[in-house]
Amino acid sequence: MSRLTPGELKVMRLLWEHGEMKPAELQEKFPEPIKNPALRSHLTTLLEKGHVTRRLVGKAYFYRPTTRRKSAFRTMLGELVDAYCGGSMENLVMNIIRSEKLSEDDLIALRKLAEGPEEQPPSTGGGRRG
Repeated sequence: MSRLTPGELKVMRLLWEHGEMKPAELQEKFPEPIKNPALRSHLTTLLEKGHVTRRLVGKAYFYRPTTRRKSAFRTMLGELVDAYCGGSMENLVMNIIRSEKLSEDDLIALRKLAEGPEEQPPSTGGGRRG
């Protein structure tokens, strides 16, 4: 899977969250002001990379994601681990634990997750940031 640039990722987040959309709808919901040519450039690139498809309805194209959020996350995580942690997921986890200064309760919760069943529902909470 090809890497998503920050701008492409913003487009993908909107498509993952809202489903199929026209460029005008994407532009309206974009997290910061974006000019139409820049947005269309992201959409063209995403189309070429195979992350989105489009269909023509009347005179408007509707774009929808073909790459799942989880797949994109796994790809980005793999790149992060390779680039900054020498390919070691353990190093990544240790760096997160150290840099986030997790509380004792957070560490206990992580231990329970690690020792529990492999399939865990996603957490709604998170570590404390400060």
